[in-house]
Amino acid sequence: MRVRPLLAVALLIVTGLIPVPARAAPTATTYTNPVSAGTVDTFPDPAVIKAKDGLWYAYGTTNPIHQSAGETGEHILPVLSSADLVHWTHRGDVYALDAKPSWWPAGTRAWAPDIRYIDGSYHLTYSLSVGGVALLTGPTPLGPWTDHGLIVPSAGSGCPTGNIDQALFTDTDGTHYLYWGSYDTICVQRMNASATARVGEIVQVGRGRRAEGSFVVHRYGFYYLFFSDAGCCDGAFSGYTVKVGRSTSPLGPFVTPTGVDLMDLTSKDGIVLTANGDRWIGPGHNSVATDLAGQDWLVYHAISSADPDFPPVTGANGATLRLTKRPLMIDRLDWIDGWPVVRAGAGPSNSPQAAPVTAPVVSVSGGPGAWPVVDGALVAEGPGTSLSRRTVSGDVRVEADLRDGAGLVIAYRDSADNVTAWLDESADRLVVETAAHGRRTRKEVDLPDGFSHRNWHTVAAERRGRTLTVEVSADRLRDAVATVTVTTALTDGRIGAAARGKGAAADNISAAPLAEPVTRRVPDPEIGALLPGYSDEFDGTADPAWQWVRGDAATATVRGGALVWPTRAGELYLGDNTAPVLTRPAPTGDFTVETKLTFDGTRGNQQAGLLLYQNDDRYFKLVHSVLPLSGSNEVLHQTEFGKEGERPTYSPPVAVANAPMFAGPARATTWLRLRYTFDAVHGEDEVRAASSVDGVTWTWAGVWTLPHTGDYRIGLISMNATGATGTFDYVRSHQM
Repeated sequence: MRVRPLLAVALLIVTGLIPVPARAAPTATTYTNPVSAGTVDTFPDPAVIKAKDGLWYAYGTTNPIHQSAGETGEHILPVLSSADLVHWTHRGDVYALDAKPSWWPAGTRAWAPDIRYIDGSYHLTYSLSVGGVALLTGPTPLGPWTDHGLIVPSAGSGCPTGNIDQALFTDTDGTHYLYWGSYDTICVQRMNASATARVGEIVQVGRGRRAEGSFVVHRYGFYYLFFSDAGCCDGAFSGYTVKVGRSTSPLGPFVTPTGVDLMDLTSKDGIVLTANGDRWIGPGHNSVATDLAGQDWLVYHAISSADPDFPPVTGANGATLRLTKRPLMIDRLDWIDGWPVVRAGAGPSNSPQAAPVTAPVVSVSGGPGAWPVVDGALVAEGPGTSLSRRTVSGDVRVEADLRDGAGLVIAYRDSADNVTAWLDESADRLVVETAAHGRRTRKEVDLPDGFSHRNWHTVAAERRGRTLTVEVSADRLRDAVATVTVTTALTDGRIGAAARGKGAAADNISAAPLAEPVTRRVPDPEIGALLPGYSDEFDGTADPAWQWVRGDAATATVRGGALVWPTRAGELYLGDNTAPVLTRPAPTGDFTVETKLTFDGTRGNQQAGLLLYQNDDRYFKLVHSVLPLSGSNEVLHQTEFGKEGERPTYSPPVAVANAPMFAGPARATTWLRLRYTFDAVHGEDEVRAASSVDGVTWTWAGVWTLPHTGDYRIGLISMNATGATGTFDYVRSHQM
């Protein structure tokens, strides 16, 4: 078990604080996805924050969240709350259907909210389906909201593609940034001091086919830009995949683990989360939350393969919509070798998992020895401390919300041995004071310009061994504006709040055993022995196993130890099945097939690569594909992993559907692999793709599935638009 279960959590309640049942809902020790089950049917594009009232709040895209209860319409930006990130309650909607802003264009729907706590108010941004980003601010996570209108226009924003899918971020110096963009460019721009308007230069930081859903966090000295590519919401044909790049600046450049710049005109590695063949399809559009043990969690939506589609519904814009069910999901986010990945690379969970470490949310009342309670928070009447009854020891995370010069007591034995982190008003600094046998030392850093001590800030202290790291942030999203690291010999003691004078306030004080980090990824798949009878080195000896579906021997020729095949102006897409396909039998049972492809495509839709082919309307495809970059005359070189097959869950059912997912980078020479597995339990064909630019290091992408109806043949294609040539060095099949 990677994170200690909640039963082991030492939640320390300040002396005299009395739990209020309405705020002290039971917390979970395990969870099973989707965590929104039983509350809402769907909750796309989730954004999550832990509010100053101690509850978690989640905000989602406009959707028919109660369709299973008989509702036929949508809720506009629905809001959920939870005490533990597992059990959720619908708290209402940002807008009622009959209270949409008068300035909204006709036919629009509200999408992709983001939530932050800035300077004492909640900043809720959302996108309009017709384009544009709007801002609301309010004193509580439920409003009442003040409408600031559009902060990004529907068009002409300076970012060349879709003006949606925004997220705010606050840097260590207190500067606010807004990231946004969709299909196919992501941009960033500074915000003003109140985070209500954009200022300065717009910087493009990412380009990729269908790239969107950006979300930035600061960890370990780097800025990490999460984004999703491929299709978000097309039922069982959704290829959404979460990827990441990192930078030493919030303005980029952001690069992937293999050094690919997110602005490079190719598909990206850095896969954080993708479909694993285990029920959940198209996981993506994430936010990040941190529990009381310091463990990060990816919050996202995904689609159940068993129940992917809604029947037609009446949208909030009055139109009849065909939508995909995208419930709320959470999974552990690990940081391994400096890179984030969900469950060490295992992908979306579909079985009980250890739950986030969360505390019972506590309202307070005065008691003997405690500071009095004012508006739900402890408020000092003068200098002193208010301490827990119990002590904590060892590796621990201690945190609290503080304001008006309060301090967080991290460890207190007595007046001669203690550690306290102060939000020092007089010096405008974060100060960590340590007393050891009466000898006092301090380490401090400046708080950013404009830091308001009148507003709540979260101070979190993590002690691992003798290393203590203290961070200050506004909203527990770990956007730290000040950090101090010290070495301490004091590894046990009581926790609490401290004050140097009257009026200092503290709330949500807790301690929990520090999460044990996961340090090893799930191993990549290994391939077995070569199967010569199902392979071809194209060494000049004709192999009679190859057969044409359309085309003939003049289409492709073997020379120089390779199959050389100019692209043909045919297609293999839905009802347009005109492209030649070269096929041969595949091995029986599970197998991996690989090819080394050199491709010189330069214009849109040229492609060449590998198939597992059953017929023209049922196949898996992995190709080097040249695709137009939206809003530009440039093209992207993508490693495109697609499938085509029937879609019976759509209403009305569709005989054949097609969808892409994107693997790693594509270069002039790219190695491609398809790994076939038969899932006998579910009667499914599962195919996972991998790509490489050196034949040694592989990027393993997600899994596509189709119901098993028969065997596949290995296939090659070189098609769509003329003028390019696919050169296949070999085709090799391997045992699993």
